[in-house]
Amino acid sequence: MRSGQPGINGREFASLPVPIPPTLAEQEAIAEALSDADALIEALEQLLAKKRQVKQGAMQELLTGKRRLAGFNEKWEVKTFGDLFNFSGGFTASRDQLSSNGYCYLHYGDIHMSTKTFVDVHAEFQDIPKLNIPLKKVSTTSLLEDGDIVFVDASEDDEGASRHVVIFNPNKIPYISGLHTIVAKSKTDELEHQYRRYCFQTREVKNQFRFYAVGTKVSGISKTNIAKINLPVPSIAEQTAIAEILSDMDAEISALEEKLVKARQVKAGMMSKLLTGKIRLNHD
Repeated sequence: MRSGQPGINGREFASLPVPIPPTLAEQEAIAEALSDADALIEALEQLLAKKRQVKQGAMQELLTGKRRLAGFNEKWEVKTFGDLFNFSGGFTASRDQLSSNGYCYLHYGDIHMSTKTFVDVHAEFQDIPKLNIPLKKVSTTSLLEDGDIVFVDASEDDEGASRHVVIFNPNKIPYISGLHTIVAKSKTDELEHQYRRYCFQTREVKNQFRFYAVGTKVSGISKTNIAKINLPVPSIAEQTAIAEILSDMDAEISALEEKLVKARQVKAGMMSKLLTGKIRLNHD
């Protein structure tokens, strides 16, 4: 029996049994198989990084009007967020109050921790934290509808100041926006819903968030300041065409991400079996 931190001493470590293939030929065959698996994983990682860079470049050009799609030459308008949205706050609840029962609840920490910029409420329903309270206690302005955008009002770094998610909720599932969030609900129909998944991610928009964010250790942005941020707005038809291109890129990236997960799982399974002798390789 040991007290304190669990651990292992040098004598115990030295006595651990390690299965060793009986011949160098078998060891080399196992190493070659695992090396091939590593090479596949590395190739997928490099391709994924390249695809993400290509998408980022395409977003920067298409969402700012620097590159126009064929058939579109109409001048873009510049709107403030205040022209496009009404802003409100979320319903205050702590992480400790959340469980698997009740109504879907968007905690600001889940916006910060996620790499996604949209939430499909129906598809992700089981994974979304829940708050078990009567819905009548929640203001309608804190209930998230299809097309709403939720920004965080505080971040520990400048990059996080512009973090947000776009809500996909055509089935009108009750979804409560939480503490430290700013809910943007449309005033007009000038922004196509799919386009919203991308248009707030340009350097120009992020730089405006940084400019208006205040604070030292924690950066915060107010509803008053977020309303001042400018956004170039093309026609709905051009928005739709841009969003379609970027959505196709997202689908390609998602497919590569799935391949990479599977490749890592296959390698882990190979290591578990080949390095323990559960599976033996044929070698001449």
